[in-house]
Amino acid sequence: MIEVSKKFEADIFFAIPSSVPSTDFETSGGELDWPEMKKLLEDPHVICLGEVMNYPDIIHNPEGKTNRILRHLRQRDPRFIIEGHCPKLEDLDLNRFIYAGIDSDHTQQTASGMSERMKRGMFVEIQEKSINRENIDFLTNKDGLFCFVTDDRMADSFWRRGHLNALLSKAVELGMPPKTALFAATASPAARMKLSDRGSIAPGKVADFFLTKDLSSFQPVKVYKNGREAHLAGQEDAPAQSFPSYFYHSVHLPAISLDDFRIAAPQKSGVVPCRIIKITEGTTFTGMLIASLPVRECELLWEESPYAFIGVFERYGKNGNKAQGLLTGPALTRGALATTYAHDHHNLLVLGRSKEDLLLAARTVMERQGGICAVVAGKILSYLSLPVGGILSDKGFDAVGQEVEELLQAMFSLGYRTGIMSFCTPALPVSPELKITDRGLIDVNGGRIVSLFV
Repeated sequence: MIEVSKKFEADIFFAIPSSVPSTDFETSGGELDWPEMKKLLEDPHVICLGEVMNYPDIIHNPEGKTNRILRHLRQRDPRFIIEGHCPKLEDLDLNRFIYAGIDSDHTQQTASGMSERMKRGMFVEIQEKSINRENIDFLTNKDGLFCFVTDDRMADSFWRRGHLNALLSKAVELGMPPKTALFAATASPAARMKLSDRGSIAPGKVADFFLTKDLSSFQPVKVYKNGREAHLAGQEDAPAQSFPSYFYHSVHLPAISLDDFRIAAPQKSGVVPCRIIKITEGTTFTGMLIASLPVRECELLWEESPYAFIGVFERYGKNGNKAQGLLTGPALTRGALATTYAHDHHNLLVLGRSKEDLLLAARTVMERQGGICAVVAGKILSYLSLPVGGILSDKGFDAVGQEVEELLQAMFSLGYRTGIMSFCTPALPVSPELKITDRGLIDVNGGRIVSLFV
């Protein structure tokens, strides 16, 4: 990724992924530990440690992998930037998290949560899902203590709505002064990342700036890089085979059949109470619902219930793990979805209301070596190809933006109302409350694997 980025006009800096795998509750394609991180630290394009997500490990396991890596980093360079991920953490646990050397948080925020973080010297990074009137009112006089960021923003959103400029527009609409909003998207993040050569228009700074007609939409009219008008990006595809050939052959799964979508019950008949993942519109947090489902001949009749099947299949050829669960909320009412873009392990994730549609969606993604597929009644509605490692496209920005928009419309037609990221994040076991990986259902707050059946 670093080598490929050097070919482009924009400056791209990197954070070392801090949690690969994100927890001990999943199988990932590889692992990053101190030897790999130490090598990456030698590259001048690497400027920080990416969001440390495994906060239960930091708080409860002083000798664990995460704390060991943090100690190495602090010994090497006490000033090195360490980014954090600590949703809803407060009080003594928040103190422990910061004491470990992590002094930022970019997860979904509330005014009270931001106040507690800032009192402790923590820098707060504001995603769009945290931009509401209460938070904007709180942030308006907090220059230098926060910045705006985009995280997990899909190509269709960039394509149609923009990047940080879209967040600035929303913040100003909710009452933030334009000057404050601009500072939080320029000088403040530059200071956070110790990029002292940029972040403002001044003598001695890199001449990166854009021209806009107004300070409400912040829509760029012209963009300048190093003082020269920038090339209009997005039209062209990346060079063929930009990455090693094995990047394009990353799905190693045995054949999948209808049996993989049958859930064996712990009793022959009757009803059985189950733990169900509950998604909510507007957040990547999930809840847990307990509900009873019918059983016949030792099989859970989930297709006759109001709930969708969700499953994860290990796809790196390491252990053949698979896990089954159920999901509710503003999710599918028909059809099925499958993807290898499943935070953060990126195993094969499936969601559906029909075994046959689940099978078609899963096989399509497997055969095409990664992507996101929407299926209904035995027909492929939309397919987003992600051939690079099963998570990236090498097509031009405009083409990908249009494909993602078409996929999103297909998902909406199947009843899924909360977007692509909401589909991918039930597999993220560092975000509360109930998640699923190839190892099973994960009680995130409790730090344990739990059974589907209560």
